Amino acid sequence: MISRRSFIRNTMLTTAGFAGLRTLVNHGLFAAAPTSGVGFGPLQVDVQGLLKVPAGFSYQVFSRTGELMPDGFYVPGAHDGMAAFAGPDGLTLLVRNHELESEHLTRGPYGRDNALLGKVPPGKIYDRGNGIRPNLGGTTTLVFDTRTQELRNHYLSLAGTVRNCAGGPTPWGTWVTCEEMNAQPEDHAEMPHGFNFEVCPSAEPGLVTPIPLKAMGRFRHEAIAVDARSGAVYETEDLADGLLYRFLPKEPGNLAAGGKLQALGLVDTSITDTRNLTAPQFAVGQPLAVRWIDLDEPESPRDDLRFRGAAAGAVPFARGEGAWTAEDGSVYFAMTIGGPKGLGQIFRYVPSPFEGTAREGEQPGRLELFAEPNNAELLRNCDNLSIAPWGDLLICEDHAEICRIIGVTPRGEFYVIAENTEPKHELAGVCFSPDGTTLFFNVQNPGYTVAITGPWEKRLHG
Repeated sequence: MISRRSFIRNTMLTTAGFAGLRTLVNHGLFAAAPTSGVGFGPLQVDVQGLLKVPAGFSYQVFSRTGELMPDGFYVPGAHDGMAAFAGPDGLTLLVRNHELESEHLTRGPYGRDNALLGKVPPGKIYDRGNGIRPNLGGTTTLVFDTRTQELRNHYLSLAGTVRNCAGGPTPWGTWVTCEEMNAQPEDHAEMPHGFNFEVCPSAEPGLVTPIPLKAMGRFRHEAIAVDARSGAVYETEDLADGLLYRFLPKEPGNLAAGGKLQALGLVDTSITDTRNLTAPQFAVGQPLAVRWIDLDEPESPRDDLRFRGAAAGAVPFARGEGAWTAEDGSVYFAMTIGGPKGLGQIFRYVPSPFEGTAREGEQPGRLELFAEPNNAELLRNCDNLSIAPWGDLLICEDHAEICRIIGVTPRGEFYVIAENTEPKHELAGVCFSPDGTTLFFNVQNPGYTVAITGPWEKRLHG
C-alpha cells in the first residue's frame, strides 16, 4: 500500500511541471513540434512493432484481454485508468480499470456466455444483471516485480460495475474507481450506476465488497483527486457541459460515511463558461475566486446534477478527465476538448485555507486556467495525468489518431516518451512504479498493459 509520504512526494512534483506549462503559454513560445534536445531522443519502432520508444529503452506487454488469470477469470478488456502502489517484498501493485458495458461479452471476465459468473461469491458483485447480462466493468489488480520485470499475478478485484474509466489514488493508500455511466441503464440492470467505488490494493487475490459511494454523486464520473489537508475530494465529469464537483466527507478518509456534494461556480458571475470554445472568457494565468454550490439529491435518479448545478450558477467544463493533487494542496484538472481548437486545457485549483468550512468565504479558493496549448504537435486531447520521478508531467493522449505519452518539463518543454504505431488505440493509466524504475500504462484497444524500462536518469535537458 502506498504511504501518505509517497503520495505527497509524487503530487508535489506537479507544481513544477505545470509552472513551466503556464510560462510557455503566457509567452507564446510554442514550437511547431515537441522540443528537440529534450527528453530521451528520437523514437524507434521496437521489434514487437506495437510501440515506438527511445533508443536504449525496452518494454514488456502483459495481462492481455482474454488471458485466463490464476483466479479462474479472464482478463477483461478496455484497460483504462490505473495507479501503482508499493506492495510487500518490493513488489508493485497496479489497480487497473476496465471500461466495459454488459454488451461486451467477448471482453468480459466471465467468458463469451458468462459461464464463469457462478464463480463470483455472493455479495462480491455489484450488479449481476439478473444472471443474464451482468455488468462487466470493474478493476483488476496486478502484482508486478520490477526487479525481474515479471508479472507475478493478476486477478479480478472489483466486479459488476460499468464503464470504469479513471479514478485516483488516495492519501490513505486506496484506489477510487469511477463509473462513467451511459445515459441509459444497462439491459437487465439490477442496480443504479454512475458511482465511485473504493478498492484496497492487495497482493492476495480476492474481490472487494462493492460499496457504491452514493453521497459522492451519480453522474458521468471520470477522475478524482484528494486534498489531504481538508479531506475534500474533487471530481471531474466527462461531458462537454460537465461540472467540477467537490465532496466534503463527514469523516475525512472514510468516504463511505457520507458527506456533502457541491459544484464549482465563480464569485464573478459575469464569467459563465470556462471552455473558451468560441468566445474566450477564461484567460490563462488569472486566478479567479470560486464559490461552491450545494447540490441536493446526489444520487440523481434523473441524471440531472449538471443541469441543476448550472441553473444554480455552476460553470461548465469541456470534458473533465485526469486530476492530480500537488503537495501545496493545489489540484490540477485536464479538460480534454477545451480551448478554441478543442485540443484541451489544464486548470489549477488552489483551495481556501478554510476549505470546506464556514469561514471559506473569507478567503475563497481560486481557479486558474494553467495551460491551453492549441497546438496538436505539442499535445492533443489530454487525458490521464501523472508525474515522473524526475519531476516532469506525464500525459496520456486520447483521440482517433496516433496517441502518445507526452512529457512536459518544469520549463514547459514538450517531448514524446512513447507512441502507438496504429491509430485509435487510446493510451491510459500512465504511472511509475514506487521504485522509479518502470513506467506503466495501458493500451485500451485491444487491451494490454505496458512496462517500459531504460535509462530514465539520462533525460536530455536541451
